[in-house]
Amino acid sequence: MIYGVGTDIVQIDRIQAALKRENSRFLSKILGPLELVEYEKRNHRNAERGALYLATRFAAKEALSKAIGTGMRFPMTWHAAQLLNHQDGRPEFALNDELGDWMKTRNLCAFVSISDERDVVCAFVIVEKSE
Repeated sequence: MIYGVGTDIVQIDRIQAALKRENSRFLSKILGPLELVEYEKRNHRNAERGALYLATRFAAKEALSKAIGTGMRFPMTWHAAQLLNHQDGRPEFALNDELGDWMKTRNLCAFVSISDERDVVCAFVIVEKSE
């Protein structure tokens, strides 16, 4: 059964502007350790790819916070969920202990889809509750 749905749309130029203003501070606020490693790889090749990667992670975390109904407050924080790629390529959340336990006690599981265009990225999250 569906517990919650969340979506978020982010303009990539807003992320690029935030990076110019407060680069490492903004990155460390939004991205977890594994995401930072991937961001650095992509950004090293091309700054636009780095900004796109950061924008998708920002949107996905916002969408997750809406789908679970907490907004961006405990147990949902920027570092509570990292959006990583499964070995088959699909995006999936890796949750920290607090958020993972919170979702587990409620029998919740999150599914995420991300998409990007020239100027915007979009993330869509469905949280399912099992009986």
